[in-house]
Amino acid sequence: MQRAGNGFNKDYFGGALMFLLGLGAMVKGRTYPVGTLSLMGPGFFPVALGAILALVGLAIAVRARFAGLEGEEKALPPEWRGWSCICISIVAFVVLGKHGGLLPATFAIVFISALADRQNTIVSATVLALAIMVVCIVVFWWALQMQFPLFGWG
Repeated sequence: MQRAGNGFNKDYFGGALMFLLGLGAMVKGRTYPVGTLSLMGPGFFPVALGAILALVGLAIAVRARFAGLEGEEKALPPEWRGWSCICISIVAFVVLGKHGGLLPATFAIVFISALADRQNTIVSATVLALAIMVVCIVVFWWALQMQFPLFGWG
């Protein structure tokens, strides 16, 4: 944990930022009808995620605030491979989702994101992407019957 100039570590500020973003999502989500668990409104999901984000952020900030000064770590260099793979995978999902359908977009985002981890191989990334494609078929196409075609050309 690296300390900032005033004695707090970076986790404190990160947790506080997560807490504030969660509160913001909850406040904005409350402007829509929230509904109930059995009949969810459009504001239910943002309020629920905002509450979870705020609680996690609060836990991180409290833990970091009361953490001892003993375990200072050296800052690691940026992981450019991870950043670039994740950003490229998001772009690939958007492009392939629009022009190729759910399955090619899902395969691309999972496969490319899995390659962000240096310990993953092409085979393990492929197996993971294929497994997630099966999950997408079951959840989004069969169970939820979303109007997102599995394959699309153009």
